[in-house]
Amino acid sequence: MRWLSVVSAAVLFAYPFAVYFGIRHWGLTAVAGLLVAIFALRFLLGTKLPLREQRYLALLTGGAGLVLTLLGSVFREQGWLTIYPVVVNAAMFTIFAASLWQKQTIIERLARLQHPNLPPSGVEYTRNVTKVWCCYFVLNGLIALVTCFMPLPVWTLYNGLVSYLIAGLLFIGEWLVRRRVLRREMDNAH
Repeated sequence: MRWLSVVSAAVLFAYPFAVYFGIRHWGLTAVAGLLVAIFALRFLLGTKLPLREQRYLALLTGGAGLVLTLLGSVFREQGWLTIYPVVVNAAMFTIFAASLWQKQTIIERLARLQHPNLPPSGVEYTRNVTKVWCCYFVLNGLIALVTCFMPLPVWTLYNGLVSYLIAGLLFIGEWLVRRRVLRREMDNAH
């Protein structure tokens, strides 16, 4: 069952390229059939995920993907398929932003997996990182929305490559900042 989750996640990660090349080579109907199967699998497997946020993300994105794919198929319009990255960013924003009103943000919970005794400065840091990711999801979602009205190759390039590169740079940048903050904390402790 776990391998199905991995395959489903990998295909969804490659979603923009699957849409672009699938439509160009096999047509909308064939791509829609494949996507319906993948989104249905994501939705069904999502009910078995251990973390509430994982379940929410899988159910929301799987359900939205099903609806968008069916609309694209019924109306024979590929534009419905391009909305999916907007939905994913909205869902990620919702999860991260909602955690700002909880006792622990999602980033703090992840940090506590490595550092169970996170100091108050670490809690504040993780809260700020959560806010940065919220900003990323809003901006990335807005850009993804704009690309929905552009030619499919532009949409594919941004949503299948550029957005992942920006997220990767943000992740690496945060990791570098975190190392510097931790080093400063250690120096101040001595």
